[in-house]
Amino acid sequence: MQEELRHQIALTQIPQIGDIVAKKLLAHFGTAGNVLHASRRELAHTPDIGSVRADAIFQFRDYRRADKEIEFMQQNDIRPVFYTSDDYPQRLRHCADSPVMLYYKGNANLNAGKIVSIVGTRAPGEYGKMICAQLVEELAAHHVTIVSGMAYGIDIIAHKRSIQHGIPTIGVLAHGLDRIYPPQHKSIGTMMTDNGGLLTEFLSYTQPDKQHFPMRNRIVAGIADATIVIESGIQGGSMITADIANSYNRDVFAIPGRIGDPHAAGCNELIRSNRAMLLSGAGDLLQAMGWDTDMQKSPPRHNPQTELFVTLDEAEQHIVTLFNNGEQKHIDQLRQESHLPGSQVSALVLKLEMLHVLRSLPGQKYQLVS
Repeated sequence: MQEELRHQIALTQIPQIGDIVAKKLLAHFGTAGNVLHASRRELAHTPDIGSVRADAIFQFRDYRRADKEIEFMQQNDIRPVFYTSDDYPQRLRHCADSPVMLYYKGNANLNAGKIVSIVGTRAPGEYGKMICAQLVEELAAHHVTIVSGMAYGIDIIAHKRSIQHGIPTIGVLAHGLDRIYPPQHKSIGTMMTDNGGLLTEFLSYTQPDKQHFPMRNRIVAGIADATIVIESGIQGGSMITADIANSYNRDVFAIPGRIGDPHAAGCNELIRSNRAMLLSGAGDLLQAMGWDTDMQKSPPRHNPQTELFVTLDEAEQHIVTLFNNGEQKHIDQLRQESHLPGSQVSALVLKLEMLHVLRSLPGQKYQLVS
């Protein structure tokens, strides 16, 4: 396992090989080790690789950085989360440019049933602070995991309020896990690892350089079911995150503000241009996402699985038929009983979860939605 981890980290360090190309290599060769041990001819004849990339891979021999990172992870209780592993965030897996390797310190489930990203300006007004605190408090009763970027302003308010209300919160970093940036948030970051986590695609001792923040934002957008923008100027990181979420076909919500208020300009523009739904409170999000508990408690006139079943393809129907009403099954059990490739089962389960046919339970278990 450690040898494969060396190869996985090394794959992210090879010149000319980004996340999209790395995924193509993994799809062709199966493992990072197979990629690194392939012949130049095999690599060059892999679709979309070519001779330049084949040479870069074939000539790579320097595993010192990978070994250093493994030692750092072991010393600091950090977990590698590779693209092909079961615990890789399934929502993020379906984003074409998602990181092939993540580094995680914490205990929150990266595949929790309900995940919402909250972003906004680094200098919020009193209204924005109040709305953020209120939203997190209302979402706490619905077992929602909160994601943000550990920045000043709305980000850190969302993290703090999540800790206060005892709900998991995950901070996505634009640097390595050897530090917290800004350093003023170090104590909050430490608390988050006890009920949440810190997540990054960057190796330890990677600086929080300017170009890393948009890369961070794509994880914030891709790991969640929905993104909420609370106070934002017409430009900036929050607007970038909202646009990325839209490109991933994720729901985006924005808090409206007064016309002419620079804090509200970005949110108002998102709503005006139909890039975000107007959000007046947590109830709007819960209803839009199908998470309203009162609606769930009301007995449906029809079985939702019966209504949705006709829209499912053969593989999706096959997964559904493996469940009896009320039965819980682990993902490994579904793989064994379905006789389908593990990666396909993971994708099918995620889609069924998005369709509210299956619900995710702790411990990688699933159950039919009743």
